Amino acid sequence: MDIEAQLNDVVNRIRLAESRADRASGAVSLVAVSKTFEADIIRPVIAAGQRIFGENRVQEAQVKWPTLKEETSGIELRLIGPLQSNKSADAVALFDVIETIDREKIARAVATEIARQNKPVRLYVQVNTGLEPQKAGIVPDETTAFVVFCRDTLGLPIEGLMCIPPADENPGPHFALLAKLARRCGLEKLSMGMSGDFETAVEFGATSVRVGSAIFGTR
Repeated sequence: MDIEAQLNDVVNRIRLAESRADRASGAVSLVAVSKTFEADIIRPVIAAGQRIFGENRVQEAQVKWPTLKEETSGIELRLIGPLQSNKSADAVALFDVIETIDREKIARAVATEIARQNKPVRLYVQVNTGLEPQKAGIVPDETTAFVVFCRDTLGLPIEGLMCIPPADENPGPHFALLAKLARRCGLEKLSMGMSGDFETAVEFGATSVRVGSAIFGTR
């Protein structure tokens, strides 16, 4: 199966999951995770109509995406990997959405750069729903206060929450927790679900799913 066929298969599976969950067709956006893939592999996915892409590393994205964005209008680029404060300026300059705001230092750095560059960037708070010490994200019990701090103190446009459940656990409870936290914070957007569990995420209310290997193949 070629990349275009794999992309179409993922889109069809999302639409079927929406239907099963009694959600409107198109309620869920597909973020094609292009990390580690070179521009020549990404271009056929763009040609097939995909416009939202996710990258894990600022430096890697800087190599390929300025050119790809120049070639095709309407590309939305999302940072879905951890952000270091010293990369905040580059991240704000390149990305349209940053999904990994997870601590005060990063929030302040991003707020400073958004103001300095006068560039609107949509933001998500990453939540460590599994309380995994090796994983980025704010802990669930501190999420509401952190969102309030980001919005009210820093004036950041937080629009949703993001999570990456533990690989060895049923993702359903983690998706349910993220949805509950979002409702508590008055947020409508939920970035959750990857290649192995995106259909489950759709059923739990995801508004975007991050799918890499099911489209591009294994790295």
